[in-house]
Amino acid sequence: MLNYLAAEVEHDPILPIWQEVVVGAVAFALLCFILMKYVFPVMEQTFAARVDAIEGGIKRAEEAQAEAKATLEQYKAQLAEARTEAARIRDEARADAEGIRADIQAQAAQERDRIIATGREALAAERQSIVTELRAEIGTLAVDLAGRIVGESLEDEARRKGTVDRFLSDLAGAR
Repeated sequence: MLNYLAAEVEHDPILPIWQEVVVGAVAFALLCFILMKYVFPVMEQTFAARVDAIEGGIKRAEEAQAEAKATLEQYKAQLAEARTEAARIRDEARADAEGIRADIQAQAAQERDRIIATGREALAAERQSIVTELRAEIGTLAVDLAGRIVGESLEDEARRKGTVDRFLSDLAGAR
């Protein structure tokens, strides 16, 4: 029986000692209570803050990306509008330049025609003046020559004028 009492005092390795189980259960319950009351709420707040920060960051990033995309589209639209406006202005400038060139050419043609007409008028007046001078000089020379040939003086102005006019009429008829 000593063996039996000694065996009872000896602990069976498979079965735990009930006092240790009770102390372990109380310690575990106390630890769970402290963790649930003080640690888990703080951890939940921290996790919630992180989740909000992450989700908010993602949301802000998506919003910023959407805003950047909208701004890019707006810039592209403005750039296309500016290019269209520049092309329109270039076309207008070309049309204006073409119109100005046509106006200048028309003015130059008018000026050329006016200068030619003025030159022709001046030439006709000069020709008429020269013809008149030549007629007078030819008449005087013809009268002097005729006077020398005939031997009579044609000094009388009326006679001389009549002779010169007759001579010139004969020259004009001979042409």
